[in-house]
Amino acid sequence: MMKKRLTNRKQPLFSVHFVISSLGYQLRYRACITGSVGTPPHPSTQPTLMAEVIEINSLPELEPYRLAWQALLPQTPRASFFHSYDWLETYWRHFGQDQQLRVLIIRSQGKTIGIVPLCVRTETYHIGKLRVLTYPLQDWGSWYGPIGPHPSASYLLALEHLRSTERNWDMLDLRWVAAEKQHDQALAHAIAQADWTPYRHPYQQTSVVHCEGSDWEQYQSQLPKKWRHEIRRQGRALERKYQVSMERHRPGGAAAGDQDPRWDLYDDCLHVSQQSWQGSSHNGNTLCHAKVREFLRECHGIAAKLGMLDLAVLKLDSQPVAFQYNYVCQGNVYGLRMGYDPQFSKNGVGKNLVARLVEDSFHRGDKKLDFGSGDFDFKRRFRTAVDTSYRLGCYRWDAWRSQGVRLTRWLKGQLGYGVATTPPREKQVSSRITAGAR
Repeated sequence: MMKKRLTNRKQPLFSVHFVISSLGYQLRYRACITGSVGTPPHPSTQPTLMAEVIEINSLPELEPYRLAWQALLPQTPRASFFHSYDWLETYWRHFGQDQQLRVLIIRSQGKTIGIVPLCVRTETYHIGKLRVLTYPLQDWGSWYGPIGPHPSASYLLALEHLRSTERNWDMLDLRWVAAEKQHDQALAHAIAQADWTPYRHPYQQTSVVHCEGSDWEQYQSQLPKKWRHEIRRQGRALERKYQVSMERHRPGGAAAGDQDPRWDLYDDCLHVSQQSWQGSSHNGNTLCHAKVREFLRECHGIAAKLGMLDLAVLKLDSQPVAFQYNYVCQGNVYGLRMGYDPQFSKNGVGKNLVARLVEDSFHRGDKKLDFGSGDFDFKRRFRTAVDTSYRLGCYRWDAWRSQGVRLTRWLKGQLGYGVATTPPREKQVSSRITAGAR
């Protein structure tokens, strides 16, 4: 475990200013480099609380911070099951063998005020293998970032810690970053404050349905007329031939005395997954694939205990024919996997289930449904918006493979392959995301 008090460093000195309120930590931060831009003033109404960063490199060392993590999770922007301590612990036990854990605990006055989960993993590129410092998500979710209510301050402190410690990585590549001021702009600023040159590239696009501020009737009226007609026609045809039912399960969690995982419904999802194309898939991320099967089954039980499980199964005459497997947090639903029995593909069972799921979410008062990445036809037809996540980071100048990746991405951008077109020796990213960076 590496413990570092940022106030003990010789110049340059990095400090963060907080204001205490009855509601906890109300953030007012200012990064300062003494000797270059001067020390910010210390008004008597704004006492300075110097922070320390503790680096954790193993699960046993991380365990004492479980409760602090759980307390910060509800305050985390875009919080999800993937941001939970339990998910990281489970993921790491299954897939952390060839990775190095680097969780940064940010504390002030004996209290944990932020957590930045990171890991170093070896990734293969055309030019060879690179040690990449990134988030421990591995594309399971759409969004990630610091745990806690103040990601901007967490980014600044985390990047200062990384700048001042031994670099066991070739490239910093933080993916799944939201295009919001407190995330991508704050992260780019923090990278620049660490004397590195930040890059910013689009990473993934996700199809979403915004439920908040609308209702099912209004949403349905905005769907393409032909699509609405097709859903209704196929729905009526199914009901004439079968007894159609959708069973949706969303337990309240152990805190609410409702943590039933409904293993019978999970097995229904697994059965349908095996009957579909997923049963013969070799990419290693389907619900039934041997590589992740036990991991996802363990996550199922954990999500039920946390009150973050949401799944729906469509049945015809009590036979499961389609499923939508989700996680939910604070009214935001994330679609992890879905599938349908190919025997019933012409009956439209997949789109019928999605339509029923969306309608049910409106009635439940959900805020948003995230169908995940991928531009499938059904997602385009059901969605109300597209959210883009970004990857931000920097390339080490003394790592030739890292510079090779940098050049490759620039060339792809010049050829129109969708990668940002920052020239290879450009010293700044766009002014919009580096405003205030020195």
